[in-house]
Amino acid sequence: MEELQLSDFDIDRQLLALPGASLVIFTSAGCASCRWARQQLPGWPLPVTRLCWVDAGHNGGAVERYQIFHLPALFVVCEGQFLGQIHTRLAPADISEAITTALSRTPEDLP
Repeated sequence: MEELQLSDFDIDRQLLALPGASLVIFTSAGCASCRWARQQLPGWPLPVTRLCWVDAGHNGGAVERYQIFHLPALFVVCEGQFLGQIHTRLAPADISEAITTALSRTPEDLP
């Protein structure tokens, strides 16, 4: 699975231009759940084309725009359309189900 590292400087441009579905994950080096997710998610069979990582500690603008209050925070974007945040346990089946549900939502504007 493709992985990208996004920042304040390119997050909007990248997410608007990327084909297929992306799981955008905000993490921080000081967060144990984030470190675990960073190790595990790339190996899971998720219904997305890529994982897009955003370091919350170094990208305050994106954190503010996406209204991040806890980490890790997961969002679904497909074909430049923002499909919102997913709230679920960090388990392969749960995340896959949440992504599939998000892909059926009405798109919103990127934050």
